[in-house]
Amino acid sequence: MDGNETRQGKCPVMHGSMTSASHSVTQWWPNALNLDILHQHDRKSDPLGEDFDYREALKTLDVEALKQDLKDLMTDSQEWWPADWGHYGGLMIRMAWHSAGSYRLSDGRGGGGTGNQRFAPLNSWPDNVSLDKARRLLWPIKKKYGNKISWADLMILAGNMAYETMGLKTFGFAFGREDIWHPEKDVYWGGETEWLGRDRYESDLEETLENPLAAVQMGLIYVNPEGVKGVPDPAKTALAVRETFKRMAMDDEETAALTAGGHTVGKAHGNGDASTLGPDPEAVGVEAQGFGWANSGGKGHGRDTVTSGIEGAWTSNPTKFDMGYFDMLLDHEWELTKSPAGANQWKPVSIDEADMPPDVEDPSIRTMPMMTDADMAMKVDPIYREIMERFRADPDYFRDTFARAWFKLTHRDMGPKVRYIGPDVPDEDLIWQDPIPAGPTGYDVDGLKKKIADSGLTVAELVSTAWDSARTYRGSDMRGGANGARIRLAPQKDWEANEPSRLQKVLSTLEPLAKASGASLADTIVLAGNVGIEKAARAAGVDVKVPFTPGRGDATDEMTDAESFDALEPLADGYRNYHVKKYQAASMEMMVDRTQLLGLTAPEMTVLVGGMRAMGTNHGGTAHGVFTDRPGALTNDFFVNLVDMSNRWEKRDDGSYAVIDRKSGKTKFTATLVDLTFGSNSILRAYSEVYAQDDNQAKFVTDFVKAWTKVMNADRFDVN
Repeated sequence: MDGNETRQGKCPVMHGSMTSASHSVTQWWPNALNLDILHQHDRKSDPLGEDFDYREALKTLDVEALKQDLKDLMTDSQEWWPADWGHYGGLMIRMAWHSAGSYRLSDGRGGGGTGNQRFAPLNSWPDNVSLDKARRLLWPIKKKYGNKISWADLMILAGNMAYETMGLKTFGFAFGREDIWHPEKDVYWGGETEWLGRDRYESDLEETLENPLAAVQMGLIYVNPEGVKGVPDPAKTALAVRETFKRMAMDDEETAALTAGGHTVGKAHGNGDASTLGPDPEAVGVEAQGFGWANSGGKGHGRDTVTSGIEGAWTSNPTKFDMGYFDMLLDHEWELTKSPAGANQWKPVSIDEADMPPDVEDPSIRTMPMMTDADMAMKVDPIYREIMERFRADPDYFRDTFARAWFKLTHRDMGPKVRYIGPDVPDEDLIWQDPIPAGPTGYDVDGLKKKIADSGLTVAELVSTAWDSARTYRGSDMRGGANGARIRLAPQKDWEANEPSRLQKVLSTLEPLAKASGASLADTIVLAGNVGIEKAARAAGVDVKVPFTPGRGDATDEMTDAESFDALEPLADGYRNYHVKKYQAASMEMMVDRTQLLGLTAPEMTVLVGGMRAMGTNHGGTAHGVFTDRPGALTNDFFVNLVDMSNRWEKRDDGSYAVIDRKSGKTKFTATLVDLTFGSNSILRAYSEVYAQDDNQAKFVTDFVKAWTKVMNADRFDVN
């Protein structure tokens, strides 16, 4: 075969990020700004189509029949993947747990709300070995109920039904999780280049775990069950457990309850040589049809199963939700040992045969129980030990605490309660759901707008305050946003990004206007931003009315878990040219991250930045990026001057940039890295050129208003 034939034989399509013939853009140019994460909002890959409404489909679901089918599944269908003790409960709980357990408080990403466990990288994480079997066991049920049930809802509900068949009364369940149809490949799960590395710490201190991460190692959901860095030391492991669960929004009591309740049933699997396991689901050949981790040892299941490498059950009755975990952990002394797979684990120094768990295949045979290093942390750490003793002394309290913690774990990323659907939604309002009372709707909106317009507040003050109130929204876990007016409460009222003195001035002006009109302050803040935009548009020669829907409520301090809101604090906001210095180098990346969380596209990001600059909404009133001699007017001047080739650009000593007239040599404007990226990045420049055209001033205003309204209404689940 000659060279020409060889070239003709190569596939012309790129596979993944790199083939033998070509590289992706970011591999050729590693410093290029990657906008791919903003494409996650594109629904073209959804096979159900843009018109499909999952919430409408749910109304036709026979919930009781589905629940019964799941309960029946727990002890049926044993042919191709036999269950331990004839019960799939442990496997289904682990699937649901690991689906929900990837959630992290820092940016709200992960969790069970999207069914992302179906795709890489999560489907092939070392911690998720054999969960591909759990999902395939659910396929006949998914096939039967079709579009009436999402994979995301089905996986979590399967965990609930598993617990109920094992004797736990769960706290409740909500439907409403919608599936994604592509991998969340642009979510940052860690920078390691190998599984189970430990490169995400600044030092040996657990609290130096890199943000926004929660798991201690790449490929794990929580902590290494063998100990920190794989070295058994329950005291050190307790610190890792505490930090990791804190980053998942769990306190010590919830952490202890989840550990005990999770290990009250099921077992760990390590009865064989872990090195003989086949490739993960993403790496197997087509003949495997997505089944990973083939086990060539013995039968490959039952007694011969290898997943974590740790081997054994935690309790005497591993298919019953009882108090056996506490008796086993607290009533025995434990010593280090090795599993058949070579993993570090703990075994009782002495134990009666009657207290041992039964063999997974033959209940007449008793096997040695075990504890992981994380379990031993519950005994060694004085805080966890006290909680464990309290649970054992009050079984009803433990069951209730665990049921609530499990509900929180599996629903944390669903957002406020208004998004919950189904007959088993608990009546109780929980503080982690960020409750907000319904707001008034019958007030005179136009009358309030006139009072705001006459208040003396500037366009920049009105728009900046509304933006700051709404920008906290995160589509990852549906937290934050303007609804609730939490910008007036701790901690948001004191955030540097919110300019507390300016914020207090605006709120002190708007609060009496809201009270006099009968409107909520939340509505008034958003309406004030709209008033500012309409005024700015008129100054630019465009008459526009910004859409507004009343009904936002005002939350109180008692409704606000202030500590959990710390994670929503903006450390950078490119929309208002605000950057904490230590993050300056990554300012544009942080803006893209914020844009994705807001549910915006790259064109929407572009038009919003141009409009915000023109209206002079920069943090602290800086002039960077205000490329106009008409500040306060909603013009397209930012784009016109950005792409004007009569200018040149020069970096200054302080890290900012000067926009210099080529002929006179005079500095016309100053800019930040964020500002100039909209002219230097080829994709963003293409958008900027659209808005710089002479015929697109009106389009610019119209597009700005649409994007602005999208942000203001992002958390209005009652109207969206």
